[in-house]
Amino acid sequence: MKNICVIGTGYVGLVTGVCFADLGNNVVCVDIDVQKVEMLRSGKSPIYEPGLEELMERNMRAGRLTFTDDYRIGLDGARFVFITVGTPMADDGSADLRYVEDAAAGIGKAMTSSLIIIDKSTVPVGTGDVVTQIVSAHAPPDTTIDVISNPEFLREGSAVTDFFNPDRIVLGATNRAAAEQVAELHAPLKAPVFITDLRTAEMIKYASNAFLATRISFINEIAQICERLGADVKEVARGMGADKRIGPHFLDAGVGYGGSCFPKDVLALHHMAASAGCHPQLLRAVMDINSDARNRFVVKVEKLLGGLEHKVIGVLGLSFKPNTDDMREAPSVEIIDALQAAGAHVKAYDPVAMKHADNYLPTVTFCATAYDAAKEADALLIITEWNEFKQIDWERIKQVMHQPVVVDGRNIYDPDEMGNRGFIYAGVGRGLPPMLLARDGIAVPRQNPVS
Repeated sequence: MKNICVIGTGYVGLVTGVCFADLGNNVVCVDIDVQKVEMLRSGKSPIYEPGLEELMERNMRAGRLTFTDDYRIGLDGARFVFITVGTPMADDGSADLRYVEDAAAGIGKAMTSSLIIIDKSTVPVGTGDVVTQIVSAHAPPDTTIDVISNPEFLREGSAVTDFFNPDRIVLGATNRAAAEQVAELHAPLKAPVFITDLRTAEMIKYASNAFLATRISFINEIAQICERLGADVKEVARGMGADKRIGPHFLDAGVGYGGSCFPKDVLALHHMAASAGCHPQLLRAVMDINSDARNRFVVKVEKLLGGLEHKVIGVLGLSFKPNTDDMREAPSVEIIDALQAAGAHVKAYDPVAMKHADNYLPTVTFCATAYDAAKEADALLIITEWNEFKQIDWERIKQVMHQPVVVDGRNIYDPDEMGNRGFIYAGVGRGLPPMLLARDGIAVPRQNPVS
Protein backbone atom coordinates (compact mmCIF):
# COMPACT_ATOMS: atom_id res chain seq x y z
CA MET A 1 0.00 0.00 0.00
CA LYS A 2 1.36 3.43 -1.02
CA ASN A 3 0.32 6.96 -0.15
CA ILE A 4 -0.53 8.83 -3.34
CA CYS A 5 -1.63 12.39 -4.06
CA VAL A 6 -3.31 13.27 -7.36
CA ILE A 7 -3.44 16.93 -8.41
CA GLY A 8 -6.49 17.58 -10.61
CA THR A 9 -9.78 15.69 -10.88
CA GLY A 10 -10.59 15.86 -14.59
CA TYR A 11 -10.88 12.71 -16.72
CA VAL A 12 -7.29 11.63 -16.20
CA GLY A 13 -6.95 12.68 -12.57
CA LEU A 14 -10.19 11.21 -11.31
CA VAL A 15 -9.71 7.91 -13.13
CA THR A 16 -6.10 7.73 -11.93
CA GLY A 17 -6.99 8.45 -8.31
CA VAL A 18 -9.99 6.14 -8.16
CA CYS A 19 -8.21 3.24 -9.85
CA PHE A 20 -5.06 3.47 -7.74
CA ALA A 21 -7.30 3.46 -4.65
CA ASP A 22 -9.03 0.36 -6.00
CA LEU A 23 -5.60 -1.30 -6.17
CA GLY A 24 -5.37 -0.87 -2.39
CA ASN A 25 -3.48 2.43 -2.09
CA ASN A 26 -4.38 5.44 0.03
CA VAL A 27 -5.20 8.25 -2.40
CA VAL A 28 -5.97 11.92 -1.81
CA CYS A 29 -7.18 13.88 -4.83
CA VAL A 30 -6.61 17.65 -4.78
CA ASP A 31 -8.58 20.16 -6.85
CA ILE A 32 -8.76 23.93 -6.41
CA ASP A 33 -12.43 23.93 -7.54
CA VAL A 34 -14.22 23.86 -4.19
CA GLN A 35 -17.61 23.08 -5.76
CA LYS A 36 -16.18 20.08 -7.59
CA VAL A 37 -14.53 18.83 -4.40
CA GLU A 38 -17.85 19.01 -2.54
CA MET A 39 -19.56 17.12 -5.36
CA LEU A 40 -16.89 14.42 -5.23
CA ARG A 41 -17.15 14.15 -1.45
CA SER A 42 -20.88 13.48 -1.87
CA GLY A 43 -20.02 10.47 -4.06
CA LYS A 44 -21.00 12.05 -7.37
CA SER A 45 -18.67 12.13 -10.35
CA PRO A 46 -18.54 15.41 -12.32
CA ILE A 47 -17.86 13.44 -15.51
CA TYR A 48 -19.68 10.62 -17.26
CA GLU A 49 -17.44 7.60 -17.48
CA PRO A 50 -18.86 4.06 -17.36
CA GLY A 51 -18.06 2.30 -14.09
CA LEU A 52 -16.20 5.22 -12.52
CA GLU A 53 -18.78 6.45 -10.03
CA GLU A 54 -19.35 2.95 -8.63
CA LEU A 55 -15.59 2.48 -8.10
CA MET A 56 -15.35 5.91 -6.52
CA GLU A 57 -18.13 5.24 -4.02
CA ARG A 58 -16.67 1.83 -3.07
CA ASN A 59 -13.21 3.19 -2.34
CA MET A 60 -14.54 6.18 -0.44
CA ARG A 61 -16.51 3.80 1.81
CA ALA A 62 -13.33 1.77 2.34
CA GLY A 63 -11.49 4.92 3.43
CA ARG A 64 -8.87 4.67 0.68
CA LEU A 65 -10.06 7.68 -1.35
CA THR A 66 -10.58 11.26 -0.17
CA PHE A 67 -10.87 14.68 -1.80
CA THR A 68 -9.59 18.11 -0.74
CA ASP A 69 -8.87 21.58 -2.09
CA ASP A 70 -5.82 21.92 0.19
CA TYR A 71 -2.39 20.96 -1.15
CA ARG A 72 -0.99 20.48 2.35
CA ILE A 73 -3.66 17.91 3.22
CA GLY A 74 -3.12 16.15 -0.09
CA LEU A 75 0.65 15.94 0.30
CA ASP A 76 0.65 14.96 3.97
CA GLY A 77 2.40 11.58 4.10
CA ALA A 78 2.45 11.18 0.32
CA ARG A 79 5.44 9.67 -1.46
CA PHE A 80 4.03 9.84 -5.00
CA VAL A 81 2.33 12.93 -6.48
CA PHE A 82 0.60 12.80 -9.86
CA ILE A 83 0.07 16.01 -11.84
CA THR A 84 -3.05 15.48 -13.97
CA VAL A 85 -4.22 19.01 -14.71
CA GLY A 86 -5.38 20.22 -18.12
CA THR A 87 -3.12 21.59 -20.84
CA PRO A 88 -5.57 23.46 -23.08
CA MET A 89 -4.75 24.87 -26.46
CA ALA A 90 -3.27 28.37 -26.46
CA ASP A 91 -4.14 30.95 -29.12
CA ASP A 92 -1.03 30.12 -31.13
CA GLY A 93 -1.72 26.38 -31.10
CA SER A 94 0.80 25.54 -28.40
CA ALA A 95 -0.07 23.80 -25.14
CA ASP A 96 -0.98 26.22 -22.34
CA LEU A 97 1.07 25.15 -19.31
CA ARG A 98 -0.32 27.57 -16.74
CA TYR A 99 -2.14 24.82 -14.77
CA VAL A 100 0.92 22.56 -14.77
CA GLU A 101 3.07 25.42 -13.57
CA ASP A 102 0.53 26.33 -10.86
CA ALA A 103 0.43 22.70 -9.73
CA ALA A 104 4.22 22.53 -9.58
CA ALA A 105 4.36 25.71 -7.49
CA GLY A 106 1.60 24.42 -5.21
CA ILE A 107 3.48 21.16 -4.65
CA GLY A 108 6.74 22.96 -3.88
CA LYS A 109 5.11 25.28 -1.36
CA ALA A 110 3.16 22.52 0.43
CA MET A 111 5.67 19.65 0.47
CA THR A 112 7.43 18.78 3.70
CA SER A 113 9.32 15.65 2.62
CA SER A 114 11.02 14.27 -0.47
CA LEU A 115 8.67 13.40 -3.35
CA ILE A 116 8.46 11.56 -6.62
CA ILE A 117 6.38 13.77 -8.90
CA ILE A 118 4.73 11.99 -11.82
CA ASP A 119 3.51 14.15 -14.68
CA LYS A 120 0.56 12.48 -16.44
CA SER A 121 -0.64 15.65 -18.15
CA THR A 122 0.05 15.80 -21.88
CA VAL A 123 2.84 18.35 -21.99
CA PRO A 124 5.33 19.68 -24.57
CA VAL A 125 8.75 18.10 -24.74
CA GLY A 126 10.93 19.69 -22.07
CA THR A 127 8.16 20.29 -19.53
CA GLY A 128 9.69 17.83 -17.07
CA ASP A 129 12.65 20.18 -16.73
CA VAL A 130 10.29 23.13 -16.15
CA VAL A 131 8.38 21.25 -13.42
CA THR A 132 11.66 20.34 -11.73
CA GLN A 133 12.78 23.98 -11.70
CA ILE A 134 9.47 25.31 -10.36
CA VAL A 135 9.08 22.74 -7.59
CA SER A 136 12.74 23.10 -6.56
CA ALA A 137 12.37 26.88 -6.34
CA HIS A 138 9.64 26.52 -3.70
CA ALA A 139 10.64 23.29 -1.95
CA PRO A 140 11.93 23.44 1.65
CA PRO A 141 15.60 22.70 2.41
CA ASP A 142 16.73 19.11 2.88
CA THR A 143 14.06 17.71 0.55
CA THR A 144 14.61 16.12 -2.84
CA ILE A 145 12.37 15.67 -5.84
CA ASP A 146 12.39 13.37 -8.82
CA VAL A 147 10.15 14.22 -11.77
CA ILE A 148 8.86 11.33 -13.88
CA SER A 149 6.98 11.63 -17.15
CA ASN A 150 4.19 9.02 -17.25
CA PRO A 151 1.93 9.84 -20.22
CA GLU A 152 -1.62 8.51 -20.07
CA PHE A 153 -3.30 6.55 -22.84
CA LEU A 154 -6.86 6.47 -21.50
CA ARG A 155 -9.78 6.60 -23.93
CA GLU A 156 -12.85 8.47 -22.79
CA GLY A 157 -15.73 6.02 -22.54
CA SER A 158 -13.42 3.13 -21.62
CA ALA A 159 -10.95 4.86 -19.31
CA VAL A 160 -11.44 2.54 -16.32
CA THR A 161 -10.90 -0.54 -18.48
CA ASP A 162 -7.88 1.10 -20.11
CA PHE A 163 -6.32 1.91 -16.72
CA PHE A 164 -6.53 -1.69 -15.52
CA ASN A 165 -5.51 -3.18 -18.89
CA PRO A 166 -2.79 -0.92 -20.35
CA ASP A 167 -0.81 -1.86 -23.45
CA ARG A 168 2.30 -0.40 -21.82
CA ILE A 169 3.52 1.88 -19.04
CA VAL A 170 5.86 4.63 -20.28
CA LEU A 171 8.16 6.28 -17.72
CA GLY A 172 10.62 9.03 -18.50
CA ALA A 173 13.19 10.01 -15.88
CA THR A 174 16.66 11.27 -15.12
CA ASN A 175 16.85 9.03 -12.04
CA ARG A 176 16.26 5.38 -12.95
CA ALA A 177 15.80 4.34 -9.32
CA ALA A 178 12.86 6.75 -8.99
CA ALA A 179 11.39 5.45 -12.26
CA GLU A 180 11.63 1.90 -10.94
CA GLN A 181 9.65 2.92 -7.84
CA VAL A 182 6.90 4.25 -10.09
CA ALA A 183 7.09 1.05 -12.12
CA GLU A 184 6.53 -0.90 -8.90
CA LEU A 185 3.47 1.24 -8.23
CA HIS A 186 2.06 -0.04 -11.55
CA ALA A 187 3.18 -3.65 -11.01
CA PRO A 188 -0.33 -5.01 -10.25
CA LEU A 189 -1.35 -4.05 -13.80
CA LYS A 190 1.16 -6.57 -15.22
CA ALA A 191 1.92 -4.41 -18.26
CA PRO A 192 5.24 -3.95 -20.10
CA VAL A 193 7.21 -0.98 -18.71
CA PHE A 194 9.33 1.27 -20.94
CA ILE A 195 11.81 3.49 -19.09
CA THR A 196 13.28 6.32 -21.17
CA ASP A 197 14.60 9.82 -20.63
CA LEU A 198 12.10 12.57 -19.83
CA ARG A 199 11.89 14.13 -23.29
CA THR A 200 11.45 10.84 -25.09
CA ALA A 201 8.54 9.86 -22.84
CA GLU A 202 6.88 13.22 -23.44
CA MET A 203 7.27 12.75 -27.20
CA ILE A 204 5.83 9.21 -27.13
CA LYS A 205 2.46 10.61 -26.06
CA TYR A 206 2.31 13.22 -28.83
CA ALA A 207 3.61 10.84 -31.48
CA SER A 208 1.04 8.19 -30.50
CA ASN A 209 -1.92 10.56 -30.67
CA ALA A 210 -0.70 12.14 -33.91
CA PHE A 211 -0.34 8.73 -35.53
CA LEU A 212 -3.87 7.68 -34.54
CA ALA A 213 -5.24 10.98 -35.84
CA THR A 214 -3.32 10.37 -39.07
CA ARG A 215 -5.02 7.00 -39.52
CA ILE A 216 -8.43 8.64 -39.14
CA SER A 217 -7.62 11.39 -41.62
CA PHE A 218 -6.15 8.85 -44.05
CA ILE A 219 -9.31 6.74 -44.12
CA ASN A 220 -11.42 9.89 -44.50
CA GLU A 221 -9.38 10.87 -47.53
CA ILE A 222 -9.87 7.37 -48.94
CA ALA A 223 -13.60 7.72 -48.21
CA GLN A 224 -13.82 10.83 -50.37
CA ILE A 225 -12.17 8.96 -53.25
CA CYS A 226 -14.48 5.97 -52.71
CA GLU A 227 -17.54 8.18 -53.05
CA ARG A 228 -16.35 9.45 -56.41
CA LEU A 229 -15.31 6.07 -57.75
CA GLY A 230 -18.19 3.96 -56.48
CA ALA A 231 -16.28 1.90 -53.88
CA ASP A 232 -17.36 1.13 -50.29
CA VAL A 233 -14.89 2.47 -47.72
CA LYS A 234 -16.12 0.08 -45.01
CA GLU A 235 -15.10 -2.89 -47.13
CA VAL A 236 -11.89 -1.14 -48.12
CA ALA A 237 -11.03 -0.63 -44.44
CA ARG A 238 -11.93 -4.23 -43.64
CA GLY A 239 -9.61 -5.46 -46.37
CA MET A 240 -6.83 -3.14 -45.27
CA GLY A 241 -7.22 -4.00 -41.59
CA ALA A 242 -6.78 -7.72 -42.23
CA ASP A 243 -3.16 -6.98 -43.12
CA LYS A 244 -1.12 -7.56 -39.95
CA ARG A 245 1.14 -4.67 -40.89
CA ILE A 246 -1.85 -2.30 -40.79
CA GLY A 247 -4.45 -3.68 -38.39
CA PRO A 248 -8.15 -2.73 -38.15
CA HIS A 249 -8.12 0.02 -35.53
CA PHE A 250 -8.87 3.71 -36.22
CA LEU A 251 -9.96 3.00 -39.80
CA ASP A 252 -13.60 4.08 -39.45
CA ALA A 253 -14.44 6.81 -41.93
CA GLY A 254 -16.77 9.53 -40.71
CA VAL A 255 -16.89 13.20 -39.77
CA GLY A 256 -13.40 13.26 -38.25
CA TYR A 257 -11.77 13.08 -34.85
CA GLY A 258 -12.59 15.36 -31.93
CA GLY A 259 -12.35 15.44 -28.16
CA SER A 260 -9.88 16.85 -25.70
CA CYS A 261 -6.76 15.08 -27.03
CA PHE A 262 -6.33 14.56 -30.76
CA PRO A 263 -7.14 18.12 -31.98
CA LYS A 264 -4.98 19.93 -29.44
CA ASP A 265 -2.18 17.36 -29.41
CA VAL A 266 -1.74 17.31 -33.19
CA LEU A 267 -1.76 21.10 -33.26
CA ALA A 268 0.67 21.31 -30.30
CA LEU A 269 3.07 18.86 -31.99
CA HIS A 270 2.81 20.90 -35.19
CA HIS A 271 3.66 24.03 -33.17
CA MET A 272 6.61 22.31 -31.45
CA ALA A 273 7.95 21.08 -34.78
CA ALA A 274 7.60 24.43 -36.51
CA SER A 275 9.21 26.21 -33.54
CA ALA A 276 12.15 23.81 -33.79
CA GLY A 277 12.67 24.66 -37.46
CA CYS A 278 11.02 21.53 -38.85
CA HIS A 279 8.44 21.39 -41.65
CA PRO A 280 5.52 19.32 -40.28
CA GLN A 281 3.62 19.01 -43.57
CA LEU A 282 1.98 15.66 -42.72
CA LEU A 283 0.57 17.03 -39.46
CA ARG A 284 -0.86 20.01 -41.35
CA ALA A 285 -2.50 17.68 -43.87
CA VAL A 286 -3.98 15.59 -41.06
CA MET A 287 -5.65 18.69 -39.57
CA ASP A 288 -6.84 19.97 -42.95
CA ILE A 289 -8.42 16.63 -43.89
CA ASN A 290 -10.16 16.46 -40.51
CA SER A 291 -11.71 19.87 -40.98
CA ASP A 292 -12.64 19.05 -44.57
CA ALA A 293 -14.54 15.92 -43.42
CA ARG A 294 -17.01 18.14 -41.51
CA ASN A 295 -17.33 20.61 -44.39
CA ARG A 296 -18.03 17.85 -46.93
CA PHE A 297 -20.65 16.36 -44.62
CA VAL A 298 -22.53 19.67 -44.47
CA VAL A 299 -22.26 20.11 -48.24
CA LYS A 300 -23.71 16.61 -48.72
CA VAL A 301 -26.74 17.50 -46.58
CA GLU A 302 -27.18 20.78 -48.46
CA LYS A 303 -27.10 19.05 -51.85
CA LEU A 304 -29.53 16.34 -50.78
CA LEU A 305 -32.04 18.95 -49.62
CA GLY A 306 -31.45 21.46 -52.41
CA GLY A 307 -30.40 24.07 -49.86
CA LEU A 308 -30.55 24.51 -46.10
CA GLU A 309 -32.49 27.71 -45.55
CA HIS A 310 -35.65 27.10 -43.49
CA LYS A 311 -34.98 23.35 -43.45
CA VAL A 312 -35.48 21.38 -40.24
CA ILE A 313 -32.52 19.14 -39.46
CA GLY A 314 -32.58 16.40 -36.80
CA VAL A 315 -29.23 15.44 -35.26
CA LEU A 316 -28.56 12.22 -33.35
CA GLY A 317 -25.45 12.33 -31.17
CA LEU A 318 -23.58 15.38 -29.86
CA SER A 319 -20.63 14.12 -27.79
CA PHE A 320 -17.37 13.66 -29.69
CA LYS A 321 -17.64 9.87 -29.25
CA PRO A 322 -20.01 7.37 -27.58
CA ASN A 323 -19.99 6.60 -23.85
CA THR A 324 -18.89 10.08 -22.82
CA ASP A 325 -20.57 13.43 -22.25
CA ASP A 326 -17.50 15.34 -23.47
CA MET A 327 -18.32 18.08 -25.99
CA ARG A 328 -14.78 19.43 -26.38
CA GLU A 329 -13.94 19.74 -30.09
CA ALA A 330 -16.97 17.56 -30.90
CA PRO A 331 -17.64 17.39 -34.68
CA SER A 332 -21.32 18.05 -33.94
CA VAL A 333 -20.57 21.63 -32.88
CA GLU A 334 -18.83 22.61 -36.11
CA ILE A 335 -21.43 20.81 -38.24
CA ILE A 336 -24.42 22.32 -36.45
CA ASP A 337 -22.89 25.80 -36.52
CA ALA A 338 -22.52 25.50 -40.30
CA LEU A 339 -26.09 24.22 -40.72
CA GLN A 340 -27.48 27.10 -38.68
CA ALA A 341 -25.34 29.65 -40.48
CA ALA A 342 -26.94 28.44 -43.72
CA GLY A 343 -30.41 29.02 -42.30
CA ALA A 344 -31.40 25.59 -40.99
CA HIS A 345 -33.28 24.93 -37.76
CA VAL A 346 -31.57 22.16 -35.79
CA LYS A 347 -33.14 19.74 -33.32
CA ALA A 348 -30.84 17.34 -31.49
CA TYR A 349 -30.79 14.36 -29.16
CA ASP A 350 -27.92 12.74 -27.26
CA PRO A 351 -28.31 10.13 -24.48
CA VAL A 352 -25.83 11.83 -22.14
CA ALA A 353 -24.26 15.02 -23.48
CA MET A 354 -27.22 17.41 -23.69
CA LYS A 355 -26.61 18.72 -20.16
CA HIS A 356 -23.30 20.14 -21.43
CA ALA A 357 -24.28 20.78 -25.05
CA ASP A 358 -26.26 23.95 -24.37
CA ASN A 359 -22.98 25.65 -23.45
CA TYR A 360 -21.71 24.94 -26.97
CA LEU A 361 -24.98 25.05 -28.93
CA PRO A 362 -27.24 27.61 -27.23
CA THR A 363 -29.71 27.97 -30.13
CA VAL A 364 -30.32 24.26 -30.77
CA THR A 365 -33.62 22.66 -29.76
CA PHE A 366 -32.81 19.67 -27.56
CA CYS A 367 -35.21 16.72 -27.67
CA ALA A 368 -36.15 13.96 -25.22
CA THR A 369 -35.80 11.10 -27.73
CA ALA A 370 -34.37 10.30 -31.14
CA TYR A 371 -37.93 10.22 -32.51
CA ASP A 372 -38.60 13.75 -31.26
CA ALA A 373 -35.46 14.91 -33.07
CA ALA A 374 -36.70 13.27 -36.28
CA LYS A 375 -40.21 14.73 -36.07
CA GLU A 376 -40.99 16.93 -39.10
CA ALA A 377 -37.29 16.92 -40.04
CA ASP A 378 -36.20 17.32 -43.64
CA ALA A 379 -33.10 15.25 -42.87
CA LEU A 380 -31.81 13.17 -39.98
CA LEU A 381 -28.05 13.23 -39.34
CA ILE A 382 -26.07 10.66 -37.36
CA ILE A 383 -23.04 12.32 -35.73
CA THR A 384 -22.19 10.05 -32.78
CA GLU A 385 -22.54 6.27 -32.96
CA TRP A 386 -24.30 5.58 -29.67
CA ASN A 387 -25.49 1.98 -29.38
CA GLU A 388 -29.12 2.98 -28.99
CA PHE A 389 -29.08 4.43 -32.50
CA LYS A 390 -28.24 1.03 -34.00
CA GLN A 391 -31.70 -0.39 -33.27
CA ILE A 392 -33.93 2.54 -34.22
CA ASP A 393 -37.50 1.82 -35.36
CA TRP A 394 -37.10 3.13 -38.90
CA GLU A 395 -40.78 2.76 -39.77
CA ARG A 396 -41.63 5.08 -36.90
CA ILE A 397 -38.87 7.48 -37.94
CA LYS A 398 -40.14 7.58 -41.53
CA GLN A 399 -43.68 8.30 -40.40
CA VAL A 400 -42.67 11.37 -38.38
CA MET A 401 -40.12 12.88 -40.81
CA HIS A 402 -41.04 15.53 -43.35
CA GLN A 403 -38.62 14.01 -45.87
CA PRO A 404 -37.03 10.53 -45.55
CA VAL A 405 -33.43 11.72 -45.85
CA VAL A 406 -30.77 10.15 -43.61
CA VAL A 407 -27.12 11.23 -43.68
CA ASP A 408 -25.02 8.84 -41.64
CA GLY A 409 -21.76 10.40 -40.46
CA ARG A 410 -20.63 7.18 -38.77
CA ASN A 411 -21.66 4.52 -41.33
CA ILE A 412 -23.83 2.67 -38.81
CA TYR A 413 -26.41 1.49 -41.32
CA ASP A 414 -26.41 -0.58 -44.49
CA PRO A 415 -27.11 1.57 -47.58
CA ASP A 416 -29.18 -1.09 -49.33
CA GLU A 417 -31.33 -1.80 -46.30
CA MET A 418 -31.99 1.91 -45.84
CA GLY A 419 -32.89 2.23 -49.52
CA ASN A 420 -35.27 -0.72 -49.27
CA ARG A 421 -36.98 1.00 -46.34
CA GLY A 422 -37.68 3.97 -48.58
CA PHE A 423 -35.01 6.36 -47.31
CA ILE A 424 -32.70 8.57 -49.32
CA TYR A 425 -29.52 7.51 -47.55
CA ALA A 426 -25.94 8.75 -47.70
CA GLY A 427 -23.07 7.48 -45.60
CA VAL A 428 -19.40 8.47 -45.75
CA GLY A 429 -17.35 6.87 -48.52
CA ARG A 430 -20.03 4.33 -49.43
CA GLY A 431 -21.07 5.67 -52.80
CA LEU A 432 -23.52 8.52 -53.34
CA PRO A 433 -27.29 8.48 -53.93
CA PRO A 434 -28.11 8.69 -57.68
CA MET A 435 -29.53 12.19 -57.27
CA LEU A 436 -26.18 13.48 -55.97
CA LEU A 437 -24.24 11.67 -58.69
CA ALA A 438 -26.44 13.28 -61.31
CA ARG A 439 -26.14 16.76 -59.80
CA ASP A 440 -22.35 16.48 -59.67
CA GLY A 441 -22.13 15.07 -63.20
CA ILE A 442 -20.64 11.80 -61.98
CA ALA A 443 -21.36 8.81 -64.18
CA VAL A 444 -20.24 6.06 -61.77
CA PRO A 445 -23.23 4.60 -59.85
CA ARG A 446 -22.91 2.83 -56.54
CA GLN A 447 -22.55 -0.87 -57.30
CA ASN A 448 -24.93 -3.51 -56.03
CA PRO A 449 -23.54 -5.92 -53.43
CA VAL A 450 -22.21 -9.29 -54.53
CA SER A 451 -25.00 -11.87 -54.60
